[in-house]
Amino acid sequence: MFPRRMPVRVTKAGIVLLLASAGLASAQFGFRGRGPDAVRFAPVDLPDRDFVVCRVMYTSVRSEPNGAGWWTDYPLGEINLSTRLAELTKARVSREPAGQPNHWVVRLTDEALFRCPIVMASDVGTAYFSPEEVESLRAYLLKGGFLWVDDFWGTAAWDYWTEEIRKVLPPSDYAIEDIPGNDSILSMQFVVEVFPQISNIRFWRATGGAETSERGSDSAEPHFRAIRDSHGRIMVLMSHNTDIADAWEREGEDPRYFYRFSPAGYAVGINAVLHAMIH
Repeated sequence: MFPRRMPVRVTKAGIVLLLASAGLASAQFGFRGRGPDAVRFAPVDLPDRDFVVCRVMYTSVRSEPNGAGWWTDYPLGEINLSTRLAELTKARVSREPAGQPNHWVVRLTDEALFRCPIVMASDVGTAYFSPEEVESLRAYLLKGGFLWVDDFWGTAAWDYWTEEIRKVLPPSDYAIEDIPGNDSILSMQFVVEVFPQISNIRFWRATGGAETSERGSDSAEPHFRAIRDSHGRIMVLMSHNTDIADAWEREGEDPRYFYRFSPAGYAVGINAVLHAMIH
């Protein structure tokens, strides 16, 4: 288990680059709003083979405080993560003609799902998967896909999510495990010594920057968990009691929030992306 409330240490070169360009991604690529025009569904044939994140569109059947369903952290989370990935690694990032990183929305029943190297979902303590979605997601994961779920808090959200994912990957064959501190996903490029708890920026501001646990004692400990296939490859990555993607999405809004959370959030994010691409 990870000790709590300690800093994440990254390589010196990485932290210098991150801090030197603070706010670049959010300032360069402004948020375009939420509505029909903001949703960019993934085409069956993606425009290239470069890295891109696909956001899972799901149906919410319950609500969580501060949650926004599948929209949570979209699209700036993906845009900023892709921008930082291109800056800090040699990975090629898929881009629009104007230069902004591509970011796609995908339904679990869409054929385009199987073109997505990584899919992400937030606020999954509210997500419901239909029988058709269960079958499609299972096929995607068993064929080499990678799902990362983030930003869900407390016991109720965890219990609900595990019931849904167990429909996809039965626990008798696919156990949920805590990621140990020596796992390679924590040192792909940046050395993450302590898994961070990152609150959303509104909660952090409301507490005067004093608190990070959005459900009080019920979410005091952040969890980094995984479901692996029979070869040990991570199929489902779960960051619970933390909002890693807010460290990407909100990086340009408040320098204090950036310096407190974004380097740690990008360390986890870039490590996870590189791990998924290599494995």
